[in-house]
Amino acid sequence: MAAALGGVLVVRCLWGAARRTAPLGARAASGITKDMLPGPYPRTPEERAAAAKKYNMLVEDYKPYPDDGMGYGDYPMLPNRSQHERDPWYEWDHPDLRLNWGEPMHWDFDMYIRNRVDTSPTAISWDTMCRHLFGFIFFMGFMFWVGEKYPSYQPVGPKQYPYNNLYLERGGDPSKEPEPVKHYVI
Repeated sequence: MAAALGGVLVVRCLWGAARRTAPLGARAASGITKDMLPGPYPRTPEERAAAAKKYNMLVEDYKPYPDDGMGYGDYPMLPNRSQHERDPWYEWDHPDLRLNWGEPMHWDFDMYIRNRVDTSPTAISWDTMCRHLFGFIFFMGFMFWVGEKYPSYQPVGPKQYPYNNLYLERGGDPSKEPEPVKHYVI
């Protein structure tokens, strides 16, 4: 009884200590400060220049998302390019993300990281890839059809047994000498 009561006290003590040291869930999940959040959609050229400066971009390169009610605000519309297209030999500040400090991230950044979609141009066009794929599938289907229509079997000779074709085991007379069996001709 005393051990169980002691265990309950220890658990209550640990829960109390955890409550004092661990932050609340909402507080732990808020990693972005207010100045990093998108501001209101820029309406004037001065607001556009301020937003471009906020995101470390040139005013000529800065283009916000359209104000269609989706809540992007003044966040810049970056090209839909994956990290595969960025130079792997460049000295990035964050090499895993191929991103420099202060560089704006794409709004759908998690969609364009290196273990997801690859938007880099391919050496072979899509129509060539599709032709090769469907040509291979058609060829394999045709070959399976031919194999079903005209089956082929491995050539098989008669079964060979040792000891003169199992002469004694098959009821041969032990007093007689069996005639030798040849399984080959030279």
